[in-house]
Order: sequence, then structure tokens, then C-alpha cells
Amino acid sequence: MHHGPDHHGPDHLDRTDPEGAIAAAAKRCSNWGRWGADDVLGTLNFLDEAKRREGAALVRRGASFSLSQSFDTDGPQKGWRRRTNPVHTMTDTGTDAERGVQGFPHGIGGADDVIAMPLQCSTQWDGLGHIFDHGMAWNGRRAGDVVTSLGDSVTGIETVADLIAGRGVLLDVGRAIGHTLGTDGELPDGFAITTEHLEATIAAQGASAAVGRGDLLLVRTGRLTRARRDIAEGRGWGDYAGGAAPGLSFTTADWLHATEVAGVATDTWGFEVRPNEFDVAFQPLHQVAIPNMGLFIGEMWDLDALAADCARDGQWDFWLTAAPLRVTGAVGAPVNPIAVK
Repeated sequence: MHHGPDHHGPDHLDRTDPEGAIAAAAKRCSNWGRWGADDVLGTLNFLDEAKRREGAALVRRGASFSLSQSFDTDGPQKGWRRRTNPVHTMTDTGTDAERGVQGFPHGIGGADDVIAMPLQCSTQWDGLGHIFDHGMAWNGRRAGDVVTSLGDSVTGIETVADLIAGRGVLLDVGRAIGHTLGTDGELPDGFAITTEHLEATIAAQGASAAVGRGDLLLVRTGRLTRARRDIAEGRGWGDYAGGAAPGLSFTTADWLHATEVAGVATDTWGFEVRPNEFDVAFQPLHQVAIPNMGLFIGEMWDLDALAADCARDGQWDFWLTAAPLRVTGAVGAPVNPIAVK
């Protein structure tokens, strides 16, 4: 059942009791049944046609920004849970064309290629079948009735392939809060972004940063900026994929629920703060947000160029189209989001 925006979570966490905190937040923030027993769209129900028209009207200059990282073997993955970087193989090349071995007539030649990769190895959306809570999936279904060896037959990412386009809004928490920490646009690893940090960022950025129903919320921490600097200085990706990072606090679950955002994406591998805020825990905010709230989460988005432009012109909202690749039955998918201002 829906519990309205007047419900707020605890201001502090008992680090020793993730089970209790997750159960309480899941109950407060549950959207099960809100859109009927058969719902497969979760929070994307908030992103309606009126919201899409509002987003399209935000295009002023026509400047466009890709928010995707690269898909190549130089990416951040380290093999955790068999997540590897993309392997790109050429099956036809210019060399073949020059040698005349491709078998085509009248001198025509071509190039072709293949890519093999996990669907969540670079910029991507988490689908609603990606995370379960005590064996239960989005909207109260049994996890085994949703995802089998054949894929996600209920909430596969293809169900939302035409929906993720609307008003995007960027909260550059790294820029707004980082300067108070002396970190110049970047939050330190392990920094938990609270509701107060989000609201302070909105206040600092002004009216165009207001966040509400149906919005696609982007949160920049500066973690990717730091990883890029490490690479440039010869240290490589380090622990960008799976290691410590700034991110949303577990306590923001109630705010995400109350604001009724359609989706939220960050420039980090895991969206929420790492290490997590309990003594022993793994991605507890995911456990509330995806199976209980039905919230779409994006990870490893590149927000730097867009953030710099927003800082220059003071406009923090824009048209955003971020359609996942239509992979049948997938629980997540690559995306090349395009923000247009």
C-alpha cells in the first residue's frame, strides 16, 4: 500500500540491525499493489505523457550530452560475480576487404563486429527483476516465478523500453556539498548523501532543480571524476567497480518514495554509499528500492560534462531520453542516455 509523503524514516540507524531497518523501510516505502496486481512498471507509472511533454519543452539550445561511459576492455570491471569488461571482436575488417577475401562482387567490402559482455558492466539501468527481498520480487511476486534460467518473464527490461524519456534533473551533490568538505566537486568514498544533502543541493541550485513526481533524477558524486584522474595518473580504475564510494544514504529511501521520482541514477558503481551504513550489509537500499518501491536505478552514468554545462548556465533540468537496450528477459541493460538542453 502507498504511504504518503508525510511519512519520514528515522534520522539515525542502528548499525547492528540491518534486518530491522530494511523491514521497516520496506513497509513504509512499499508500492506493492499501488498500480494493481499485474503491474510491471513500478515507479515508471509516474512518468506519464504530460511529464514527457514537460521534459521536451526544456530543450532550449539543442545542446546534447551523452551520459554513457565507454563499453570496452579498458572499463572498470574486475570480474566480481563474473562481471567482466566487454570483449569486442572484428569478424570482417578493412584488411579482409583489401585482400579481396570477403567474396563480394564489384569491389565492395565491409567491416562487421561482435561484442560479448555482461549487461551491467558499464552505464546501465537495473530492472525490477534485479534485486529480491527475502525471495520476493517487485509487487509481491515470488522471485522464482519472475526470474528463471530463461530470464525475467514478468518484468524483463523490454517492458520499459519505450518509457524512460522525460524531465531529467541533475543534483550535483559533489559540487554543492563537496566545497564545504574542501574536496572541490567530489565527495569522499564512504560519504553518505542524506536527504538534507539532497535538499541543500536543490536549494543551492535553484528552482530548476526541484525534484518531483515522474522526474528522472541524476545524482553526481564526483566518484567517476576521481576514477578518471586516477587513470590519467597511471593508477587505473582501482576499486571504482565494487569498492568504497560516496552514494545515497539508506535513510533517503523515504525521500525517494515521497518525491515519486520515476528513476534515479548516479555516477557510481552501486548507487548507494559504500561501505554500507550497517556493520554487516550488502546494498540494503537496493533491497528496499527495487523489489519494494519498484524504483528504477541507473549506475555508472557519466554526468561530468552535463554538470559543467548546468553550472555554467544555472539550468539543472533538461530533456532526458534513456532507453535501455531491448534485451528480452534481461534484469538490467546498457543505455546511452542523452540529455538535451
